[in-house]
Amino acid sequence: MTPFRPWAPRPLPEALPDGETILWRGGPLAWPLAVHVFHVRKVAVYFAAVVLWFGTATYLDGGSLVDAVVAALWVVPLALAALGILGLFALLVRRTTTYTITSRRLILQYGVAFPMTLNLPFKHIGAAALRLYRDGSGDIPVTLTGGTKIAYPVLWPHARPWRLKKTEPMLRVVADAQEVAALLAGALKTSIAERAPAVAPPGDEPGAATRDPSTSAATPDTETPDRPSASSAAA
Repeated sequence: MTPFRPWAPRPLPEALPDGETILWRGGPLAWPLAVHVFHVRKVAVYFAAVVLWFGTATYLDGGSLVDAVVAALWVVPLALAALGILGLFALLVRRTTTYTITSRRLILQYGVAFPMTLNLPFKHIGAAALRLYRDGSGDIPVTLTGGTKIAYPVLWPHARPWRLKKTEPMLRVVADAQEVAALLAGALKTSIAERAPAVAPPGDEPGAATRDPSTSAATPDTETPDRPSASSAAA
């Protein structure tokens, strides 16, 4: 019997083309996701302030200490329900999200109700950044090049906050974020080097620079999207 696993990588929608390898797979962490994306701490502080206000207002209006406690306790079920919903949604996002870095692209698989897959070939990624948190987790947004555009609502919560005009896909609160960001940056540099024209060797005619056919990305594989693509499937 297969043991229960709270999170497991989602299978890729199709086999990778020959020559493309997986460098890393992972997903967001549940508790950091709840804290940094769904702001459960801020919501808890808000409800704590509301509870205190209800109790204080009742007491100052002439109520007894018991009346103040009873008035404050009316807010507690609402607070627990709100925090529970946020925590549950964070857990569901965690369990339905898989980030994959290959030697040629970045793949985001996500969606609680409607599973989606976003393919981002490295040729359409200009740079990767990092926001590191105290626990070692972090966010890794990527900047898209040229006219590549993806709707913000389609990506949320896997998008950099407030970048509505030019959406930036983001790996949310992944573990060991510094190492993952370094790996992604290295893969991007390698991809750029492979796409760059080879320098003509001494003795060749000027301007006769050619591409190395073994590393050139001028002609994409038929199975690898030439442009970023998003696909969805029924849950």
